[in-house]
Amino acid sequence: MKGHLIKGAVLDVETRCAHYHSEIDRIAIKFYCCQTYFPCYECHEDSGCGTPSVWPKEKFNEHAILCGACGNELTVSEYLNCKSACPKCAAAFNPGCNLHRHLYFQT
Repeated sequence: MKGHLIKGAVLDVETRCAHYHSEIDRIAIKFYCCQTYFPCYECHEDSGCGTPSVWPKEKFNEHAILCGACGNELTVSEYLNCKSACPKCAAAFNPGCNLHRHLYFQT
């Protein structure tokens, strides 16, 4: 993604990866522990910092989600409230990511 380094098994410019690569898999998440963008928790585990930690609720106002379609950075709060689409370009996000929310954000 232009202007952002995304680590992991990235397959395309919309941040799809070897683990999640459907049409709607188009976000990257900045991991709190290493402040580095990865497409998914598995990419982080495979090549990440080795000390995973989740975004604490008091930091939900910080930018931590990158839309792979338009490059818009969302805060954690914006992402959690966006109803599975980018608020800037309306590109669909995978609602199944909600199943992994506890791996990224304090719940």
